[in-house]
Amino acid sequence: MDLRLIDIPVASPAEHLALDEALLESVEKDGAPDTLRIWESEVPFVVLGTAQRVQEEVDTTACAELGVPILRRCSAGGCVLQGPGSLNFALSLRYAGRRELSVLHDSYCFILKRLSGAFADLGITACHAGISDMTLDGYKISGNAQRRKRDTFLHHGTLLYALQEDLMARCIREPADRPAYRGERKHIDFVRPLPLDHSTLRGAVLAAFDCEDKPQALTPFEVSAMEQLAATRYSDDEWTHRR
Repeated sequence: MDLRLIDIPVASPAEHLALDEALLESVEKDGAPDTLRIWESEVPFVVLGTAQRVQEEVDTTACAELGVPILRRCSAGGCVLQGPGSLNFALSLRYAGRRELSVLHDSYCFILKRLSGAFADLGITACHAGISDMTLDGYKISGNAQRRKRDTFLHHGTLLYALQEDLMARCIREPADRPAYRGERKHIDFVRPLPLDHSTLRGAVLAAFDCEDKPQALTPFEVSAMEQLAATRYSDDEWTHRR
């Protein structure tokens, strides 16, 4: 895949979420090339899927006591804990010329197969499980979600290489909607980190998508869109608590 790489620090959780959406808009509307972004938050925060209800998914009292912000992203999927130990990748891709990306299920299969191939090269047998998860020995190592527009879609996922078990247990409620392979396992019995360090895992993501390790700068459109979205949406309690 011929991808531009974005791997830059940002100031806040809100800017992390805003930049994923800004890159989608840039590829869709501003002519930017298909893009891979890699990022990891220096601070923990909880992030909801766009349609989830706060009180059903998050222990807001625990988050307030622990100083863990609650945010809502632009894509579907489940509630997750972000922060150190969670490497994220975000793909903003055009459908044009790629039949395997034009259908939701097929696109998950395509992307997660590439990741599992990169892990196999490292001796790790990771599998696509459920709709949009990746597992290792039956434990979840990656959750993924998408936002799809007319010509372009955003696919972003987490790849765990270290766990914040206490924060996960205290901040995120056990979900009512569970993939069949999870059974009745609680978060801390269901999720496991990959046996890789940050650098090796980052290299695996680049290899999965044949992306050169040559990060590029954001365009003025992307900087402006990120700043506006961070200020007017992702820092806005009304957006976060709309459901």
